[in-house]
Amino acid sequence: MPLALSLDHVVLTVRDIDDAVAFYTRVLGVEAVTFAQGRWALQIGDQKINLQVLGQEQRNNAAIGSGDLCLVRETGDADVLAHLATQGVEVVEGPVTKSGARGPIVSIYFNDPDGNLIELARYDE
Repeated sequence: MPLALSLDHVVLTVRDIDDAVAFYTRVLGVEAVTFAQGRWALQIGDQKINLQVLGQEQRNNAAIGSGDLCLVRETGDADVLAHLATQGVEVVEGPVTKSGARGPIVSIYFNDPDGNLIELARYDE
């Protein structure tokens, strides 16, 4: 019996919560939500990305810009590339074929303002 069944949330350490919320809501169109006395998270389906500033959480070894997330998308490559360009986001790689949790994916990579690597992946199902 596995102890872990699914992913609930991940945490990104950022320099400025407001800047991070603005970037992710503008570029990815995700919903920003608050929880636990004013903390911020980005809701993506049934999961979320919690945001913290350096030193906010003492139990981990957080570092700004050390995140590396893969987010699943349905949008086609050309539309993603065009949207990122209009938002002034530089693509660092892709589209490129990679391996996802459920099989082959086509990925486009970029960095958020804090240097975290964001991968937008599409399954060809």
